[in-house]
Amino acid sequence: MSKIDFQNVHTMVGADATLEGNINLDGGLIVYGKIQGDVNTKGPVRIAKTAEVVGNIIASDIQIGGVVNGNITVNDRIVLVNQSAVNGDMVYRRLYIEEGAKFSGRCDLSGD
Repeated sequence: MSKIDFQNVHTMVGADATLEGNINLDGGLIVYGKIQGDVNTKGPVRIAKTAEVVGNIIASDIQIGGVVNGNITVNDRIVLVNQSAVNGDMVYRRLYIEEGAKFSGRCDLSGD
């Protein structure tokens, strides 16, 4: 797909970090480490290839390079890049799955 867009991404979880608990944001989030808890933001979420999220995610859009074990709900698009893995249900307007990405769950197109 395309290069990661860092516009509106204000918070980062570093590769050596493990966060336990829910995260609530207004801006975007990029994750290189591990989150055990739900993520709720009005902004975009970027999950790097090194990252893992165990929890549900609500965001404006999401690009996943790592692993997500939980349900994902976005206002716009979900992008699963090569070698990413999602185990959970997804609600979206647009879905892009690259070859080599793994997905297990249910897909639902969101209404207007």
